[in-house]
Amino acid sequence: MSESPNFDRVALIGIGLIGSSIARGVRKMGLAKEIVCSARTADTRRVALELGVVDKAFEHSEDAVKDADLVIFCTPVGTYVKIAEEIAPHLMKGAIVSDVGSVKQTAIDQIEPFMPEGVSFVAAHPVAGTEKSGPAAGFAELFYKRWCIITPSKTSSEAATARLSAFWTALGSDVEVMEARHHDLVLAITSHVPHLIAYNIVGTADDLEEVTQSEVIKFSAGGFRDFTRIAASDPTMWRDIFLTNKDAVLEMLGRFTEDLAALQRAIRWDDGDALFQMFSRTRAIRRQIIDAGQETGEPDFGRAVKPGSDT
Repeated sequence: MSESPNFDRVALIGIGLIGSSIARGVRKMGLAKEIVCSARTADTRRVALELGVVDKAFEHSEDAVKDADLVIFCTPVGTYVKIAEEIAPHLMKGAIVSDVGSVKQTAIDQIEPFMPEGVSFVAAHPVAGTEKSGPAAGFAELFYKRWCIITPSKTSSEAATARLSAFWTALGSDVEVMEARHHDLVLAITSHVPHLIAYNIVGTADDLEEVTQSEVIKFSAGGFRDFTRIAASDPTMWRDIFLTNKDAVLEMLGRFTEDLAALQRAIRWDDGDALFQMFSRTRAIRRQIIDAGQETGEPDFGRAVKPGSDT
């Protein structure tokens, strides 16, 4: 590793699943002398301190960033402008500011204009997570063998980009550098649209008058059950993602709608060959994801099976 990832003070703005996982990873790997955070609620700050996730917890983000040489936004994208404006006067010269948001061009547009001279903003997105939230949900291994996409802007310094890349590599991530708008298009189809579909399908099932809620839950097979896992994700975060990446999401939804219409036609006209070809092609994609180490081939992945159970 050509650049040292070590920092004196890492300040995490927000200490939910991602923030607390970063803190745990930093602690485990010895990447900082001090880890601090800011959180709006006293209960969140208390839990973070009791768990030993951070050394100090502040109510206000401007207090957390003082003397920090690495600051990471771990809050929903919709909070970025307000926080950037608040912390800007308190950032130390030479600090690196980054984020973990799922939409990168918006992150650059909203945070970078507030950065004072001598502070470099380098946007990043660790492509990792679970449906759980809060400081107790984090774990140091969350980023292991998962991609972290770094999207420097034209004003991001090469030194800051290299140092942030080394930081995420030390946390176990495979790092890829990508242009921000391209990232947003890729994530629209790999993450954002699948979440939107999951929210919609679960909502549709709940709205069906002829199927009671108890039946939907009682007879949930693998497909619907897996959709509910995705649809359990943080609603505030995903609301902000769809509003800030609307162009890419709408473009991918248009493609999805066209492909869905083709499947409708195949079903209506009993075109079994078309259905078989589609299902075979998509099954191959699943195998490629497993081969790439982004999933396992185990059946019912993510569901614990009780000993002696056949379900």
